[in-house]
Amino acid sequence: MFEKSFITDCEGPLTLNDNAFELSANFIENGDELFKILSLYDDYLVDVVKKEGYKAGNTLKLILPFFVSENLSNDDLIDFSQNHIFAVNDSKFLLSYLKKAMNTYIVSTSYGQYIEAISNYMELPFENTFYTKVNLDNLTLTIEELEKINEFKELILDNPDDYELFDRIFFSEITEMGIYEEIKKIDVVGGEGKKLAIDEIIERDGINVNEILYIGDSITDVEPLDFARKNNGISISFNGNEYPLRVAEIAIVSPSAVTTAVIASIYINTDKNNVLKFIDDYNVSKDMENLFDSYEIDSEVKKEFFSTFDGKDYPIIQIISDDNYEDILKVSKEMRNNIRGEDIGGLG
Repeated sequence: MFEKSFITDCEGPLTLNDNAFELSANFIENGDELFKILSLYDDYLVDVVKKEGYKAGNTLKLILPFFVSENLSNDDLIDFSQNHIFAVNDSKFLLSYLKKAMNTYIVSTSYGQYIEAISNYMELPFENTFYTKVNLDNLTLTIEELEKINEFKELILDNPDDYELFDRIFFSEITEMGIYEEIKKIDVVGGEGKKLAIDEIIERDGINVNEILYIGDSITDVEPLDFARKNNGISISFNGNEYPLRVAEIAIVSPSAVTTAVIASIYINTDKNNVLKFIDDYNVSKDMENLFDSYEIDSEVKKEFFSTFDGKDYPIIQIISDDNYEDILKVSKEMRNNIRGEDIGGLG
């Protein structure tokens, strides 16, 4: 075990995917629109209603009856996930470097079938991942329920802003179906679920609460980012939208995960104060290579960073404040949409 733990979300900091969105778009007619509507509804329940017992990321449960109506199986999820991995530049390099210096984990809201495919691709032990466990083969609909689910789909698509309708569908109608008995058992690893995963990691690694680096990009990362910051760990929004930027201490806006490796390299050998000092110096330095040398950044990381970025186009690394929040949010969302596409980038 190492002295510090690196904990990252998957979709965003490591991959360009939104696996559940892509599954919906591929297997359900108008599934891309359906998923986007449900994702906004999910954000509404978390951020506006603050519905008791409801976790950010529960879109992954809301979409399940519509998967079942298309006869999707576990094998479909596995095959699709294995064949549709789109990695952030240098994310494989990042994890390869980190495994030699920190306890390294992926904590993701995504389905386990996708995370297993990612752990194989990234060569990270699957036991070092946390994810939403779903067994599609256990979910069934009667013919009558199938017809209702198809009706609900058309109602949602035709009335994308009618959240009272959605409340009735998901919390009155579907809860009376047999499929709900299995769906309600599913524990989505989002929001508070990710924070609980961090608790488990801290206990497993035998480290203090201030010896973690957490990096995320969306609404499901709010609780773990807030936890890391309040406990004097490192909290980073990577090409994040407004949700992580509200609570993280550090913002990275970059097309490459090597930028994350720079911060991790400093943190591995020193502490949070040195990381924050580096960021201050980074934003005024006129000799970046000398700056990296002065902070003793790992030679492999330094080489990869300067081969990725020329001197005119260094990535943004900033400490978030009230003064720069709006400016960072603008460029962060632009980068997010640019590298992940507007459909995925626009999801909460």
